[in-house]
Amino acid sequence: MVILNLKSIESGYRTGKTVLHGVDLQLECGDFVGLLGPNGCGKSTLIRTITGIIPLTSGQVVLDGKILQSLTRREVASLAAVVPQDGSGRFAFSVREVVMMGRHAHYGRFRRPTHEDEAAVAVAMEQTQTVHLADRSIVELSGGERQRVIIARALAQTPRVMFLDEPTNHLDINHQVEVFDLLHRLNIQEGLTLLCVTHDLNFASEYCSKVVLMKEGRIFAQGRPTEVVTREIVSQVFGIHVHVSSVDGTPRVTPVYKKGCGVEALEERTGAV
Repeated sequence: MVILNLKSIESGYRTGKTVLHGVDLQLECGDFVGLLGPNGCGKSTLIRTITGIIPLTSGQVVLDGKILQSLTRREVASLAAVVPQDGSGRFAFSVREVVMMGRHAHYGRFRRPTHEDEAAVAVAMEQTQTVHLADRSIVELSGGERQRVIIARALAQTPRVMFLDEPTNHLDINHQVEVFDLLHRLNIQEGLTLLCVTHDLNFASEYCSKVVLMKEGRIFAQGRPTEVVTREIVSQVFGIHVHVSSVDGTPRVTPVYKKGCGVEALEERTGAV
């Protein structure tokens, strides 16, 4: 079943510049899609357009069978949750209060939370292993802990699909693994559909069922990691030479630095074909 269908969408900003050009994309229920491409290619703009933050100039976004423009912001929020690049805020709310903010899509800002809201928050914190942080201030947490809390806030919305905009940005390697392990578990065990913007081709290849590469506001390639993460495609999208090997059937990308050897010498040295 298709949960998200983008039909020739175009959008941009108030400057009048079009950023997205005729983007077509479908997400099936249960997909874990990695969205990658160079800086400025339109990845974040695509997320903001899908969720109605940036208006369409052309095309159509269909979310759970409903045209986006026909939905209220609260209706969109009850279907889809967004994890922004930096969603922790600067105020010393407790972790429980931050996660409860995800329920605003259901009860609004000024109604007291119900037992249903409390239960949804409890489940979200259990899923993200943040229960022990409940009474701590969000500003006291490490980067990895904060990101788990922000994902819990999104889960509290009980969405059908989650859009993540560089969820491991500024995290060290162990916390990057922690976040992607969490997302993989939510995808496999909970059936949550995910569209995740990331710059890391290797994480996308390891965790995502599908990969979408964008270039200059258009989708350049999409498919399974083995189909998309190839030397030819990655080199064309990012404009650099890379070496792509296979580890247990998963593509692994290594840049070929100008100060080092060429692609052919690297492949000869590593035994790659």
